[in-house]
Amino acid sequence: MPAPVIIHTDGACRGNPGVGGWGALLQFGAREKSLYGGEPDTTNNRMELMAAIEALSALRRACRVEVYTDSRYLRDGVQRWLADWKRKNWRTANRRPVKNRDLWERLDALIGRHDITWHWVKAHAGHAGNERADQLANRAIDEYLA
Repeated sequence: MPAPVIIHTDGACRGNPGVGGWGALLQFGAREKSLYGGEPDTTNNRMELMAAIEALSALRRACRVEVYTDSRYLRDGVQRWLADWKRKNWRTANRRPVKNRDLWERLDALIGRHDITWHWVKAHAGHAGNERADQLANRAIDEYLA
């Protein structure tokens, strides 16, 4: 079985809502690819989702993937809530509409293409991949504000 693609993702926001950025670092063997982007009026949670969406969208074929994120919202959303949201017509346990449904639907479509293991890492704790993804997300904000 081929080695997995390793993906580190992060989202950032200056103000919440405010100017936001997302960053993703993709690694496969010795190859690396950095992705980042930003939006003028967004939230941190939306940027966390965008990082995962853009990283998975960059994969050209079905892969085994290890995703590392410091976002419990992203990781728990995928692992714990998504199936229930879909079963309940995109409603939460409190029967309220799911926030960021548009992005969750995009992510859900991408998840189905790959064999993904989701990992949570503590933010700003020296995890090299997470630190690099954070730098990319903040670079996106800096470039947007420049």
